[in-house]
Amino acid sequence: MKLNRFFHTTTILLLLATAGLTGCSSESASKSQDEHTTHDTGHVAGDLIEETSGANKLPSFLSNMDPQIAQVYQAVGYNYQTVEHMACYCGCGESVGHKSNRDCFIQEIKPSGAIVWNSHGATCNNCLEIAAESILMKSEGKNLREIRTHIDNKYKEGYGKPTPTPLPNESSL
Repeated sequence: MKLNRFFHTTTILLLLATAGLTGCSSESASKSQDEHTTHDTGHVAGDLIEETSGANKLPSFLSNMDPQIAQVYQAVGYNYQTVEHMACYCGCGESVGHKSNRDCFIQEIKPSGAIVWNSHGATCNNCLEIAAESILMKSEGKNLREIRTHIDNKYKEGYGKPTPTPLPNESSL
């Protein structure tokens, strides 16, 4: 079931390139009033931050957005170990202090498994594409260094300055 959902999600992720999203926006997504399963922990430079119990429970700020965006968030929640090794090329390293593409979607993963989500990725085509492509490549058997090399080469010209993301080391491949 989980594997089937993963492959369905990665297929949908490829469609994001044609979803019509452009660049990044500092506008916050709207919040729902569902305080029973999530709670708002504040804003970071215009981005909404919200905690849920884990990857299976997405933040309420996604409820009024394109379902494909929510699917990317869920894929990132289950595959954060991949995107945390990928630089983001939207300029968020300088503008909001992100350290990797993971930070565009997830601010923190707590020891309990709870995830503190960040709305930044929901409004940024670059963030969404980097995450989707990285996760898809990992599902195809590429190692983290191959994925990172591909992402860096693809986005090195014509995009924002990359986040200061260390290259994957041998133990993380």
